[in-house]
Amino acid sequence: MAVEQGKYFDDRETMPQEARLKLQEESLYQMAGYFYRNSPFVKRILDKAGVRPFQIRTVKDLELLPVTRKNDLIEAQATNPPFGGLLAVPQEELERIFISPGPVYEYQPSSIKWFARTFYAAGFRKGDIVVNTFTYHMSPAGLLFHEGLRECGATVLVMGTGNTDVLIKAMLDLRVNGFLGTPTYLMNVIKRSEEMGYRFNQSFKLSKAWFTGEMLPASLRRIFEEDYHIATSQAYAVTEPGGAIAYECEQKAGLHLMDDYIVEIVDPQTGRQLKPGETGEIVVTPLHNKSWGLIRFGTGDLSSLITEPCPCGRTSWRISGISGRAGDAVKVRGMFIVAKQVEQVIGGFAEIARFQVTVDRKDNRDEMTLKLELNDEAVDKNRLVAEINQRFQNICRLKLDKICFLSPGTLPESCKILEDIRRWD
Repeated sequence: MAVEQGKYFDDRETMPQEARLKLQEESLYQMAGYFYRNSPFVKRILDKAGVRPFQIRTVKDLELLPVTRKNDLIEAQATNPPFGGLLAVPQEELERIFISPGPVYEYQPSSIKWFARTFYAAGFRKGDIVVNTFTYHMSPAGLLFHEGLRECGATVLVMGTGNTDVLIKAMLDLRVNGFLGTPTYLMNVIKRSEEMGYRFNQSFKLSKAWFTGEMLPASLRRIFEEDYHIATSQAYAVTEPGGAIAYECEQKAGLHLMDDYIVEIVDPQTGRQLKPGETGEIVVTPLHNKSWGLIRFGTGDLSSLITEPCPCGRTSWRISGISGRAGDAVKVRGMFIVAKQVEQVIGGFAEIARFQVTVDRKDNRDEMTLKLELNDEAVDKNRLVAEINQRFQNICRLKLDKICFLSPGTLPESCKILEDIRRWD
């Protein structure tokens, strides 16, 4: 049932931080013991670190454990299919199974609490008609966001990705006033509608938009809010831990942390926790999912912790936003790309001597370029491009924008397989 109208989604948003931390650490202690007994993946981590589950009582104690990365999940499931030892309940008890890029099989329970809070803070209520442009296919985003919107009382226009012209007509016909998606895609929708002859401000009823999956540059936010009068809000969501980790309030001065997770800001090299205000990697331990043994998951995203009270009245600590990426995983158009996936794509082509994928941003859109050096210049390049494009999309679930052939020796031997060269204003 949807919550009643009010400023906050529930009382937990205004719970004293000390009480919140106490509940979190009680849950952490219970989860550590439970997963040690029921998740071979977690047991292996603790045993290798020489840590007993009863030693994990506080957030500080998490430093005793290593940070788990996306590649660790991929390797665990490849070695011990299908779930890599993460599953902590019999498979028949699972409600649903998702596949995230990797591929990684994962279980996520209903998202009502943690996604509804972020949508509620963004102003979505009963009477709103909100188009959900996140995919309902394989990825959990579409379905989980849908459930959170319904808990706020909003009516969901089920769209998913693509079909922009159909989306534009539906937004007009149904008088859609809310949007869920990436900022890039909303700008594409606006530009396409203007190409079709519409004056967006006059023809459409869109008044609020919620974003995740990619950064919202300040310049693009100004365009939405000042030129098109669309109130914007963003959240930080990560697939593997299972939901929205943090969300904006009306102050737009950092993103409030959900109390369904313990969030650490750590040194990416050592895993040691950093002080508030220091920039480090976001590491997440979910507390709401007893079916999925995941502890200290490194997101690869960089941020800092804000502990000062927020004028909105919510008492949770905040993160300052995403300032970049650590490690070799890069988020492109809302999806993570890992260097190992790129290796998997190119490994099937003996014609290629050296390669690199670069991620840039042009006209408010992420662009991926694959740079190649060939062993034999006489190869059929058109055939090679077609086969690489198909294999890249199958494995990484994203399309390359360009494939460039370089002269031998252009790429240095030490070049990164995956390099993010985007600059964020």
